[in-house]
Amino acid sequence: MSTTDHGSSGPPAGAGDGRTPYEEALDSPEFQALRRRFRRFVLPLSAFFLVWYATYVLLAGYAPGFMSTRVGDSNITIGLLFGLGQFVSTFAITTAYVRWANKHFDPAAEELRHRVEGGSR
Repeated sequence: MSTTDHGSSGPPAGAGDGRTPYEEALDSPEFQALRRRFRRFVLPLSAFFLVWYATYVLLAGYAPGFMSTRVGDSNITIGLLFGLGQFVSTFAITTAYVRWANKHFDPAAEELRHRVEGGSR
């Protein structure tokens, strides 16, 4: 058998309609529901973070007097608190996503994966 001959004695298993199991899974109602669930969680959090980050950047650029305002009699400024808030919000969003994914998204994705892989064997 040469390297160009792949034993093409017919279409691969499961390709009777020309679609792969992966393509069938993409069109399935379960996958579409999974995508909607993912987007309903991720897009609002992403939008919130982008607005929060843009606010920080814009205030730093256009309101330096406000951002350099000291808190009490300390050397801590509002800008420093906003900057630290960026780190805190990043970790909070990551934690929220991981908990949500572990509880809601991953089990449904795993079930769909097993169904797709089980159907293709």
